Amino acid sequence: MLIPCYAAIYLVTSLASKAQTQKHGITQANEFVNLTEFFVNHIQPDLKSANVNEFPVLKADGIKYIMIFRNQVPKEQLLVSIPLLINHLQAESIVVHTYAAHALERLFTMRGTNNATLITAPEMAPFVEVLLTNLFKALTFPGSSENEYIMKAVMRSFSLLQEAIIPYIPSLIAQLTQKLLAVSKNPSKPHFNHYMFESICLSIRITCKANPAAVGSFEEALFMVFTEILQNDVQEFIPYVFQVMSLLLEIHKNDIPSSYMALFPHLLQPVLWERTGNIPPLVRLLQAYLEKGANTIASAAADKIPGLLGVFQKLIASKANDHQGFYLLNSIIEHMPPESVDQYRKQIFILLFQRLQNSKTTKFIKSFLVFINLYCVKYGALALQEIFDSIQPKMFGMVLEKIIIPEIQKVSGQVEKKICAVGITKILTECPPMMDTEYTKLWTPLLQALIGLFELPEDDTIPDEEHFIDIEDTPGYQTAFSQLAFAGKKEHDPVGQMVNNPKIHLAQSLHKLSTACPGRVPSMLSTSLNAEALQYLQGYLQAASVTLL
Repeated sequence: MLIPCYAAIYLVTSLASKAQTQKHGITQANEFVNLTEFFVNHIQPDLKSANVNEFPVLKADGIKYIMIFRNQVPKEQLLVSIPLLINHLQAESIVVHTYAAHALERLFTMRGTNNATLITAPEMAPFVEVLLTNLFKALTFPGSSENEYIMKAVMRSFSLLQEAIIPYIPSLIAQLTQKLLAVSKNPSKPHFNHYMFESICLSIRITCKANPAAVGSFEEALFMVFTEILQNDVQEFIPYVFQVMSLLLEIHKNDIPSSYMALFPHLLQPVLWERTGNIPPLVRLLQAYLEKGANTIASAAADKIPGLLGVFQKLIASKANDHQGFYLLNSIIEHMPPESVDQYRKQIFILLFQRLQNSKTTKFIKSFLVFINLYCVKYGALALQEIFDSIQPKMFGMVLEKIIIPEIQKVSGQVEKKICAVGITKILTECPPMMDTEYTKLWTPLLQALIGLFELPEDDTIPDEEHFIDIEDTPGYQTAFSQLAFAGKKEHDPVGQMVNNPKIHLAQSLHKLSTACPGRVPSMLSTSLNAEALQYLQGYLQAASVTLL
């Protein structure tokens, strides 16, 4: 009796499949095969059987049918199949409960109108508790304690259900923490581990979005395990721990908690920075420290500032990691009290110029341009000119002529371009030496370059020799960095509160300058600025409702 059932499912699957992908299942089906009718009459009755452990091969084939033909079966039938799949998470057969978890995960990723999920959180409301219970129960079956399909289904369920999981979070985070502790003894399933950390991040994000104060409960639950992972040097998990800690720290509204400050000196230890997989999450974590606790670091850990700058120095010496060094440096400049870094500023610029001289790459130039313009925004254009010229007379003019004016078009990224635009506007309009010294000849070319940054396509050319930069040697095995999607950092705009529209800001700043120096600005524009750039500038002035005197 059973053989025809298996044969029927196999026959229908073979006849109906015309095109298939691993990601989407069947994408093209034979119109002569009624897939829905077969599903209702033959698949559903088998899956509705009360005993989930009988006929495991038949049940596995039935679940596979749902998975394969999920795009052809109507949504109402998929909704009918969801409680059946949830029920089969309890099956003792590793194949059946794995297929059930995988099928649920695939259904939860399907897209409907407006690219929203086809299955919605309200439609899942009646099944939330049993779904979560059965998923975690499935992880207790022999052979499935580190089943990546089940953990991926946990992650996808959290993502779909959102705030519906909040009532269950204490139990869920306890189970996830317990699992994390167990697998940290001997990490062997990279995909399982990744989905586990993603699930932890989702728990934190969803709960703290509704109640930011809940961050303390997560720290209480996780820090003991994190401490053990760090102390035992579980290399595979350390980059994940840093990402989760960054997420937690970024949620804090007030000053940095003492538990984080106790860890701060350890994060600067050179051994941690030797592993390439640690660098991106460690930089992000230090950025979170600077954002939330710059004043605390300046007052209670001032002796650690040289260590922080030592990390920056190590990173910018590397072609592979120099951008990470700039991320750290930008956060230091943006957040640290000016007096706490005064004594180090000149040395920072000297280090950057040494790297420019010894090993100039397009990536380094782009990062350098963003940094000097952020410095200009933070400390003022005159401070930027003075620090350059204190290193070497007339160096400010050389940087304008050789780096900023010819290279600014290479800067990419909306926030990065905005920082550069605001910085250059300050140099043009708030730096007296630009109006009455040998630097004056660079005023119009700099304005022309800024208008080009606004209006011309980005210059993404890379010199031929840079296509063949050697990959830096990394001795032995290095744990790769795996970015957690649900620990993602929001893009930060350091000039957002100050300037909304940089073109309008330029027009207003030029108007202010022309008021202070009547006749100078229009004269410089009419003699040297090209006609197209002048036309664009007139548009900015009109939009800002200002004129030049």
